Amino acid sequence: MRLYRVIFLAGFLAILGAGIAERGLAARDLARWTEAQAIPTVSLAKLTTDQGSAALTLPGTIEPINKAAIFARVPGYLKEWRADIGAHVAAGQLLASIDTPDLDQQLAQAEADLDTAQANEKLAAVTAERWHGLAGSQAVAQQAVDEKEGDAAAKRALAAAAQANLARLRAMQGFKRITAPFDGVVTARKTDIGALISAGSAGQELFEVSDLRRIRLYVQVPQALSAGLRPGIEASFTLPQYPGRIFAAAVSAMSGALDAKSRSMLVELQAANDDGALPAGAYCQVKLPLPPHAGSLQIPATALLSSDRGAEVALLSEGGKVAFRSVQLGRDFGDRLEVLSGLTESDRVIDNPPETLQQGDAVLWQKSAADARP
Repeated sequence: MRLYRVIFLAGFLAILGAGIAERGLAARDLARWTEAQAIPTVSLAKLTTDQGSAALTLPGTIEPINKAAIFARVPGYLKEWRADIGAHVAAGQLLASIDTPDLDQQLAQAEADLDTAQANEKLAAVTAERWHGLAGSQAVAQQAVDEKEGDAAAKRALAAAAQANLARLRAMQGFKRITAPFDGVVTARKTDIGALISAGSAGQELFEVSDLRRIRLYVQVPQALSAGLRPGIEASFTLPQYPGRIFAAAVSAMSGALDAKSRSMLVELQAANDDGALPAGAYCQVKLPLPPHAGSLQIPATALLSSDRGAEVALLSEGGKVAFRSVQLGRDFGDRLEVLSGLTESDRVIDNPPETLQQGDAVLWQKSAADARP
């Protein structure tokens, strides 16, 4: 019995020791696995060089090559209109006419004033001539002769003023006809028969005429990208109502000044519109070609880190450690960014780095076919 007890106790101790040893190995393996899981796994970003000209797509606005808001020059009431919106008109074509009773009365009064002034001028001229003849016979004083001649000159001036006033009113009569200033399309009609018309820009705009045979496109180009643009550069643009259709344009002018709020420059492009497919005021997407920057690289936008130190990227060193490096950015192409300085083609840039990544942290490199480095 004593021997059996010793054997049983030895077996129990052996089983207990084996269990303790197995638990120790499992705890060690768990610690190693936990430590391995704490090391983040990263992938590398693909760096590309700027081989050719890039394109920048920006929103733009279409405007006619010529546009005129037409106001009345004389007050009155709209008598009739001859052209509605969408009508193609030629230069000088009648758009509307205005009934001007006040102006008509002023014209009649001016004609009567001119007749009076001319009659007074004629009488003064005859009187001055008679007194001048009497001056030779010493019948009248020279002072009186001079006064008559001065009165005749004043009457001539009054007649000339009356003539000018009549001519002015007759010229104003011509503004009763509202005509098109150039060949184009009536894009707005803001009046109707019987409407009270006020003269000048303080009154109601009557018509808007636009020349759409050629159009202008206005684009706000960011400051960092404006240096590569020059008049004459060819571009293209699209409109949402014409999917798949691409229109050609060319840069015609640049403002030469940056907007203080957006830090962008206004650029004008021009394009032909022979078929009238491009409406005024339309939104469009303008694709501008940009020259390449020598020695620049492009990285995915997901590889960029923004911090209080500026733009940075995370690099993978040979020892598997993380190192941060500041870079100077150039153009923004949406999914990719241009790096002007701070990187070389041999650098291994971490794509989409974790936010908790710190300088000197160890990481695991997950190799894939998309990696830029072998």
